[in-house]
Amino acid sequence: MASSRDRQRKLARAKLDRQMARRAARVRRRRQIQAGVGAALILALIVVGSAWALGAFDSEPKENTAAEEVCLWTPQDGTANTNLKDVGTPETTGLPTDGTRAMTVTTNQGAPITAELDLATAPCAAASIAHLASRSFYDNTKCHEITAEGALRCGDPSGTGLGGPTYSFYNENVPDAPAPSPSASPTGKRQPAYPKGTVAMISSPPGANGSQFLLFFKDYDPDEPTYPIIGKVTGGLDVLEKIGKLPTVDNGAGAKVKPQTDVVLQSLTVGEPTTGAPAASPSGAATPPPSPNAG
Repeated sequence: MASSRDRQRKLARAKLDRQMARRAARVRRRRQIQAGVGAALILALIVVGSAWALGAFDSEPKENTAAEEVCLWTPQDGTANTNLKDVGTPETTGLPTDGTRAMTVTTNQGAPITAELDLATAPCAAASIAHLASRSFYDNTKCHEITAEGALRCGDPSGTGLGGPTYSFYNENVPDAPAPSPSASPTGKRQPAYPKGTVAMISSPPGANGSQFLLFFKDYDPDEPTYPIIGKVTGGLDVLEKIGKLPTVDNGAGAKVKPQTDVVLQSLTVGEPTTGAPAASPSGAATPPPSPNAG
C-alpha cells in the first residue's frame, strides 16, 4: 500500500510540476507580447510625433476653384432715373487685368480718335466700356459738353449728364495732387494731374461711374483731382483739339458748355486685350503719370 501511495504522490507531483511549467510559459509569453506591444506603441508614437512636427497632419490648403471677382457692379434704379438705359452688366470674373485695350471713337468731326485703355490700373472701366460698346450703347449719341477743364465729355445717351447704364462702379485710378518737381523742367513746373490726351471717367455723383468719359484736349491740373484716369489718346489728338475750339452755348442749366455744333459720337469700339508694349502717344499727348492710388 505504501508503495502505491508513493507512486500516486509522485504522479500528482509530476502533474503539478507540468501545470506550473505551462503556467510559467504562459506568463513569459504574455510578458513578451506586452513588451512587444509596448515597444510597437512607443515606436508608433515616435513616428506620429515626428510626422506631426514635420507638418504631415496640417490640413492641405483647398484650391480655390471659384473664379476671382475682379469688378463689382452696383445696380442703379432705372425707374427712379429715366435717363438710365438697361443693357445688362459686364462679367465680374475672368476680366483682364494686364495690358491694354484699344478704343476707337468715331465722330462727325473728322478722323477717328484712338486711345488705349489701361487694364492694369482701370480694369473695371475698360470692362464697362467694352461691354457697353458691344451693346452699341454709345453709337449715334452726342458728346454733350466741352468742359471748362479742357475736355470733351461723351458717353451719355440722354445728353443730360445724368445718363448711363443701370449699374455703376467705383473709382479705380484717381491721381494724387501732383507735387512740384524741380527736375521736371527748368522752371520747376510740376507735371499736371491730367495731361493733354488723358482719358478719364466722369460721373454724377463722383465715384458712381457708369458710361461717361472725358477726352482731355489740354492739360488740366486741379488741386484735388477727382476723375479716375483710364487711358490715353494715341491718335486723332488734332481732331480732339479742333473739337475743343468749337463755340459753346448754354446747356439749359446755366452752363455754357454745350457745343454749338453737335458732336455726334457715331461709333465706339473696343479691341481685344493686348499685353505688348503700349503704342506711342501722339505728338503732344503726354502719358498720364502712374498713381499710387491705382486700382
